[in-house]
Amino acid sequence: MNMDTLQTLPGDDVRQVMWRFAERYDLQMLVQSSRQVARGPVARAVAGGERNSHDWTPAKDELLTAFDEAGITSAFMDIEHGGYIEGPKNMAQALICWEMAWVDAGASTSGMAGNLALAPIHERGTPEQRAKYMKGAIPLQPGEERKQYRGAFALTEPLPYVGVETGLLNGKVSVAEWKEGEEPILQVEKRGRFITGMNFANFVTAAVESNDPRIKGSCVIILEEDDPGTYNRGTATRKMVHQLSSTCDPVFSLKVPASRIVGGYQVKDGVIIPAYDHGHVIEAVFRRTRVVVGLMTSAKLLSAVEPVIRYQRSRFRGGESCQPGSLRYDQGIQSKEDANHRLVDIWATGEAGASLGFATARIYDELQPLEQYKDNYFAEKGISGRAQIRALAQPTRDALEFIELSGKPADQRDEARYEALKADSLVQFLVIDSMANILCPATKLWNTGWGTTMMREAVSLMGGYGITEDCPGFLGQKWMDGQLEATYEGPEAVQRRQLSITMTQELFLAQFRQWILGLKVLETEKGLKLGAGLLADAMRLWLKSLEFLRANKDANEAKLYSTNRQGVNFPLADALCWLLAVKCFIDDILELESKVSENPDFAGYVNFFAQLATVQSIRAAGEASRICAELVYGYAAAPDMPGLEEFAQQRATVERGMSGLRMAKDQAAAALTQVMIPEALDYPV
Repeated sequence: MNMDTLQTLPGDDVRQVMWRFAERYDLQMLVQSSRQVARGPVARAVAGGERNSHDWTPAKDELLTAFDEAGITSAFMDIEHGGYIEGPKNMAQALICWEMAWVDAGASTSGMAGNLALAPIHERGTPEQRAKYMKGAIPLQPGEERKQYRGAFALTEPLPYVGVETGLLNGKVSVAEWKEGEEPILQVEKRGRFITGMNFANFVTAAVESNDPRIKGSCVIILEEDDPGTYNRGTATRKMVHQLSSTCDPVFSLKVPASRIVGGYQVKDGVIIPAYDHGHVIEAVFRRTRVVVGLMTSAKLLSAVEPVIRYQRSRFRGGESCQPGSLRYDQGIQSKEDANHRLVDIWATGEAGASLGFATARIYDELQPLEQYKDNYFAEKGISGRAQIRALAQPTRDALEFIELSGKPADQRDEARYEALKADSLVQFLVIDSMANILCPATKLWNTGWGTTMMREAVSLMGGYGITEDCPGFLGQKWMDGQLEATYEGPEAVQRRQLSITMTQELFLAQFRQWILGLKVLETEKGLKLGAGLLADAMRLWLKSLEFLRANKDANEAKLYSTNRQGVNFPLADALCWLLAVKCFIDDILELESKVSENPDFAGYVNFFAQLATVQSIRAAGEASRICAELVYGYAAAPDMPGLEEFAQQRATVERGMSGLRMAKDQAAAALTQVMIPEALDYPV
């Protein structure tokens, strides 16, 4: 076998480098403990038919104990509340979710449901609320006697209005009792739909709206099962997917103290004013938790590689015409180019999605302390509301300057100014936040959308075996689960809507332009072929398309790029996601290559991944070119409009840049026919 290409499937040593946790022993141990649960109790539950029931069974309930014992439950908590991971937990949660979804995404969701309930309290709760519920959610130690908190997050409303808009709430809160000098008692009426974790949740963080002039606006409020009134967990949702997670339609009619309002409240002129409306709480929660949902689908794709290879190689064995030593016996379906090329596409998509998702998780770990600094800074200065936007005007200009300086060699920039801006926490917050606002919805949109389409490809490569319950790797169930992940925590339209706003912001566009320059340098200076130059040209085409659409009108004199022009905004967001995913994949390959001198065994993986990146660059450039051409030419009011000729030239540059790159797919496909795989999957089927 050629030692400079793929020999075995990537192991933990490769992933730790690519996803940047090679120096994090705590995360490495968390991966191992999560994997033991996923490929042990979770896999046995799936193989035992637990997905065939909508109800929360004793076997499913045992998984909660497994999560507790493996440290999965405690991984979300801060050290002060009984956790064991120092600092932000976004990467930790992403890795847990990855390992669980490798086997079953429903179990992954079940393990993360409590975190979703705690997230509003963690992000916006008072110190007292965080201490009570975060500490209370830590698993009981031997001999300890207390109630362990397990929670659910109730945002959505009952049919027929479920999922209409997060800004519209049917849940209501009013004042039930308010005695002079005492804390108000609130009456909460809430009906939920598709609420995860309700079978075992003994508290709920619920979004509600005021139904009383003595309460202003909306809020998120904590409900407990022992509160006076009705705490009805409801009937099980009849899902076709994620059956290892608990999902119900609960009903609540409870009296709770006003101190349960997440973040607290103040009283002004006899009116209770929550510190945060429900929108601010949801924004703080979903901008992080959407990342792990995107990674669920990518985990499925990469988990499919080994079962598909095993199936392909053994497909014809057992027949009289298939004897040991023959090509038909040794390679089976892998002797046909089509099967290998399709598997290359699946693998490349999985890698790009994983790189995009883990890059986003790392960014949020970096952003979290900066965000806290920003909040504290404004609180100390007494700056709130729209005044914060004005206060960030100069830091935004400084951030743009920092981005410009970052793109220059050290000997060609004002190093003192660069270091000063690098040390400015407000500047760094703005730079990183602008990227997080892009990568988070992109991860959720592209990974679950295109990833689920490619998961269908993986199932089809298994033939009829793919849609059976005993399919190796549970691929049929994973394909079905992907349909929910595309809508979970906001359907695709929500992600496209966010991208249509954030992708036009100058801080992001400034960084995007620096990427283009960096990729062009990479193409000319690096011996490794990654499709970087093609990707840079496709990015430039996307930029020109955005500029054209923002500057022009259609034949009816209507603006082409406006808030409600979703026939323009949304496809352009899709095109951007293709480019972002492969850019992150290239970054991970370069990180792995930088460690080849320390571990020569990485060289084969670097070369194989470079072939996958080239394949994905061609696909991303093609998709972006197609989408942009449809928008620019399709909406151009006249064939001689300004900018059209420049667009045409750049599109031609993109297509010419594909010359010869398709050979990478042949090379990657050839490697698939030789790669060694284990004798059997390491979890039951």
